[in-house]
Amino acid sequence: MTGRVSFDFTGTTVLITGGTSGIGLATASLFRDAGARVTVTGTKPTADDYDTDLAGMDYRELRITDHDSVDALARSFTELDVLVNNAGANFPGGLDESKPDGFEASVALNLTGPYRLTVGLYRALRASTAAGGASVVNLASMSALRSVALVPGYGAAKAGVINITRNLAVKWAAKGIRVNAVAPGAVDTPMTAPMQGVSAIVDAELAHIPLRRFGSVAEIAPTVAFLCTEQCSYTSGAVVVVDGASDCV
Repeated sequence: MTGRVSFDFTGTTVLITGGTSGIGLATASLFRDAGARVTVTGTKPTADDYDTDLAGMDYRELRITDHDSVDALARSFTELDVLVNNAGANFPGGLDESKPDGFEASVALNLTGPYRLTVGLYRALRASTAAGGASVVNLASMSALRSVALVPGYGAAKAGVINITRNLAVKWAAKGIRVNAVAPGAVDTPMTAPMQGVSAIVDAELAHIPLRRFGSVAEIAPTVAFLCTEQCSYTSGAVVVVDGASDCV
């Protein structure tokens, strides 16, 4: 017995920021394999600078905290069906997020930059002829909904992501653009890899997760994709939690 879902995004134009690893890469690969025209962004000059499989995708360098870089990317699209705001990280530049500079850097990376890009792409999203309308999916985090003391800047930024998701969903409701968010819990990605060597941190995370394991990127990407289908045309402003039931504890 199987219980798998499949997607058909033939002809769909998709932009996924931070699409070279982790959840972003898994999501980009899903869209590509479902027939979409996918552009991914990363911080390195070319796709060849990555060891991951980016075949069949366009690549653009993006510095999400650089206004000029963000604005240039936004101007390059005249029509866009799907935007996935996935780029982000904690401890930007190795800074301590409990300090003002680290906090500010994390908010710029995880909230201000993605907001600027989204608003900059408004005309391209408005021009979409996708069934169900254009779709924006923002990657939030469970750190937006509960305390994660190590990354207060990241948590604050992701709380802001949820807020702008709901505000843009209302603002753009009559414009044919839906805006939703996915809030993953602890997922096994390059960003969370450093914590795997610190048993105290892992144990503290697992204590919040009734399923008693980290999630996989393959368990997040389909949720992102489903929100972009015409079957979700009545869903906007939603925050879908994918966290092993940690928000129930």
